[in-house]
Amino acid sequence: MTQEVLIQPSLLKKILVFTKFRLSFLVVLSALSGYLFAGGSDYLQITYLMIGGSFVTAASNGANQIWEKDIDKLMLRTSNRPLPLGQMSVRFAYLIVITTLVTGTVLLFLINIKCALLGLAAFVSYVFMYTPMKSRSPWAVFIGAFPGAIPPFLGAIAATNAFGFLPGILFFVQFTWQFPHFWAIAWVTHEDYKKAGYHLLPSASGKSKQSAFQILLYSLALIPFSLIPWILDWTGNTTFVIAAILGTLFFIYAYKLFLSQEDADARKLMFASFVYLPIIQFTYVLDKAEHIKILSDGFI
Repeated sequence: MTQEVLIQPSLLKKILVFTKFRLSFLVVLSALSGYLFAGGSDYLQITYLMIGGSFVTAASNGANQIWEKDIDKLMLRTSNRPLPLGQMSVRFAYLIVITTLVTGTVLLFLINIKCALLGLAAFVSYVFMYTPMKSRSPWAVFIGAFPGAIPPFLGAIAATNAFGFLPGILFFVQFTWQFPHFWAIAWVTHEDYKKAGYHLLPSASGKSKQSAFQILLYSLALIPFSLIPWILDWTGNTTFVIAAILGTLFFIYAYKLFLSQEDADARKLMFASFVYLPIIQFTYVLDKAEHIKILSDGFI
């Protein structure tokens, strides 16, 4: 007689799944690019930014899972999270959220108060505006784009301690990127989302040419918008070349989805969006440094 042994994941693994650690890493990478692009170079500030940003993001992800714990049971891709599986109590989940939110906010405050307030604004808008709106309206994507675009904005303000044009441009580029990125995800997970009552594609017709057309428009808009740092002479010609190539490739993936309306093409666009953002952001960083060096040499 054999007995089936259920192997429980470790506590650390449960916490990492609950806080969506991999997503937190991508978020703080974006914040780091904003910090470096704005001229930041203090290693202690970078440490506070990376850890504080990770913790606030973890708190947002955890609070989202508490809010949606019953809905997550209905969807295949979320049914294996700790709360739906009963691997974590709601009380312990709240403890993680409060601990990470307070710790992260304090670390951001050690940089400057603006960073702490932005971190809290991202948490509040994501948890209390975007999350409940998901079950009510496709406009949730628009609302969610605001906290989603805060990381490079926050990173730049960590370096400058001032709200200005440069942080705003970084916010604007990532804000625009949010739409084709999230709609590609919503396309791939459309059937799963329908089980939970979510309708997040831009058209009421769901996976249709109308939705694909809007994805195509925002993907096209990314090309000129991503060139703004080059247009403003903040970066050199490397930005122009890479932003133009990446933007065109991204648009081609969106165009293929427009033609086919197939999940396979939406999945390719989704993965392309994950690759696009960090490459373009760190191109800005590296090219700005080289551009400044070239300009400085020109004055010698």
